Amino acid sequence: MKSIVDRKKSDKTHRKYVYEMICRSNQKEISHIEKFLRQISMELHIDDGIMYRLLVSCTEAVNNAIVHGNKSDPDKKVIIRCIVDEKILTIYVKDEGKGFDSKSLQDPREKKNLMKENGRGVFLMRSLMDKVKFKRLKSGSIVEMKVKYR
Repeated sequence: MKSIVDRKKSDKTHRKYVYEMICRSNQKEISHIEKFLRQISMELHIDDGIMYRLLVSCTEAVNNAIVHGNKSDPDKKVIIRCIVDEKILTIYVKDEGKGFDSKSLQDPREKKNLMKENGRGVFLMRSLMDKVKFKRLKSGSIVEMKVKYR
């Protein structure tokens, strides 16, 4: 399965756009995230600061979906969907894993966690985006991230 980038105008009245990318559960696919976000950024004239926040947060979410959600299973995919209205960009990252309890994550700033290799991705997403939610589904989980870009 190849990565797919698709752009659709979904609602002429409310001027909403949907961008979608599908990737395999392989960490090499993460390199396509920047191109996907740059396409959106150019069309919407998003400034470099917001672009950086999007890139770090989305990369972390996709990496978590591949490694933790899908357990790097090449038969599973990750779907990245961006819904854009006039002021807010919402990114959904969906995996096919079992999900997790986001409230049980330890704070990576605590002394006992400083040297751990994992545990900073969700912290970064929450720090960089305006709003972050985690949802468990019957088949998979979704990270929803929102940022005001105008």
